[in-house]
Amino acid sequence: MAPYAGLTPDAVLDALEGAGLHPDGRLQALNSYENRVYQFGIEDAPPLIAKFYRPGRWSDAQILEEHEFVAELAAREIPVVAPLALANGSTLHTHGDYRIAVYPRCGGRAPELEDPDTLEWMGRFLGRIHAVGALKPFVERPALDIETFGDEPRNYLLDHEFVPADLEEAWTGVVDQALEGAERCYERAGDVAIIRLHGDCHSGNVLWIEDRGNSATTGLQGTGPHFVDFDDARMGPAIQDLWMLLSGEREAMKVQFGHVLRGYEDFAEFDDRERHLVEALRTLRLIHYSGWIGRRWDDPAFPAAFPWFNTPRYWQDRILELREQIALMDEAPL
Repeated sequence: MAPYAGLTPDAVLDALEGAGLHPDGRLQALNSYENRVYQFGIEDAPPLIAKFYRPGRWSDAQILEEHEFVAELAAREIPVVAPLALANGSTLHTHGDYRIAVYPRCGGRAPELEDPDTLEWMGRFLGRIHAVGALKPFVERPALDIETFGDEPRNYLLDHEFVPADLEEAWTGVVDQALEGAERCYERAGDVAIIRLHGDCHSGNVLWIEDRGNSATTGLQGTGPHFVDFDDARMGPAIQDLWMLLSGEREAMKVQFGHVLRGYEDFAEFDDRERHLVEALRTLRLIHYSGWIGRRWDDPAFPAAFPWFNTPRYWQDRILELREQIALMDEAPL
């Protein structure tokens, strides 16, 4: 059965009632593939956001460890959107096969990453997040490394025959070369620190909020970035949360990286050796992304959203993409 087949609007409202909330019937599905996310109305109060975690992905302990990390950040007045305590005294509620967390609604726009001041601002808050992330490790949540983001998705895609037969040899060969290149990057970087991270810090997971004064409802205030969706929080190198802020040609990324680090190093020391990992981490993300779609293929939302996934053109493009990454990983670091 598809993982969300039973999550009808009535089931969503019943689950929220069971969590001690009193939705007024207004319900809006928000754009999310990994989990199911809804905005729901509350009488005489601002709307809230409910996240229904994908069944089988994380254990309760792993979800609560994510929540605890975000709570640590919020307690230090770092602008994150933290889950609310529910009627059971926890931030996690179980309803049938679903685990549910509820968040304040946080409106905002995407950050303007072409603006040097914005990049420096983002860097300052990521430095604060990483300073907290370095205080202790995750115990339950996994690490982002070559095995979890490279070997595992490679093997899954081959075992489940997603790669067309006539392209399997070429794709397997280029993925193996790419993983060898990533290994060399890690060897050049050496024994860099592994800390708790946001893990998926692209611009879509950052809301830029204009100054609205204090808010007793959300706990958010002031202009600037507010970090959301720590669902992919893992152990990993600090550079993982920085490189996704960079875009364009190499020279442009060098300038952008300088702005980010100018803010970052106000609060956390950056290990310069981690520059060797930028293209390796980009390569692993590309391989992991294909594996992510493959692992979700039994969810009807995925064939509908990614109809090109099972086409030869998709895999031909991935082969070319990884060949480019193999060359980039052998260049001097950013």
